[in-house]
Amino acid sequence: MEYVKERVKGYWTKRAHDFATVRKIELEDKISNRWMNEIMKYLPLERRLKILDVGTGTGYFALLLAKQGHEVHGIDLTPAMIEEAKKLSEEMKYEIQFDVMDAQKLKFEEESFDVVITRNLTWTLPEPEQAYSEWRRVLVKGGILLNFDADFGHEVRSMEENKTMYNINTTGLHIGMTQELYQESNQITKSMSISKNKRPDWDLNVIKKIGFSNYQCDRKAGARILREKNGKFAPTFLITAQK
Repeated sequence: MEYVKERVKGYWTKRAHDFATVRKIELEDKISNRWMNEIMKYLPLERRLKILDVGTGTGYFALLLAKQGHEVHGIDLTPAMIEEAKKLSEEMKYEIQFDVMDAQKLKFEEESFDVVITRNLTWTLPEPEQAYSEWRRVLVKGGILLNFDADFGHEVRSMEENKTMYNINTTGLHIGMTQELYQESNQITKSMSISKNKRPDWDLNVIKKIGFSNYQCDRKAGARILREKNGKFAPTFLITAQK
């Protein structure tokens, strides 16, 4: 497990700076309004919330939520990502706590957060079931989990079966991506146990087993938010659940 985590960390370390550029572009784009429209559907509106952004990367969700006045704590396994997140938050003048931390072993007490939110993280985790348990543990009673992700294991298999070539471009979502990084990402994806399962059905079964309530999956979230950038073989879904 440690080897897998180090491999994941190494991959995202290579991509951190370019990834920060991508997220900075998104922060200034209309897509940020679409993300917030989806997120705000599930958040209580009457008070300031304490929110944990798990796998924050360069701090995109954390910044959007801080802009709404919430207290946000962002964590990521990759130190280079956290450094980029801190730079962005300082540049935008938001006070957000960012820390290097394993999403599967949170260093928070029980019932510390009103909301746990994450984007494109679960597929990178060697022990995703443990992560779901941890996310539930740190939520207050009645707290909300929002997990945006996609079945990237299915995407990799489908592209290989269809002999679909990945289109490297230098704009938009994949700034800085190379064929070598793309192949590395595919190898990591295929090595994960979660990639062998049908998602999000697997996630919903795990969520039910560990005790979440009011859980559901919106399989069209990516189509509304990402539109033409939504994955053909792995469209983004949103899992919501309550403790």
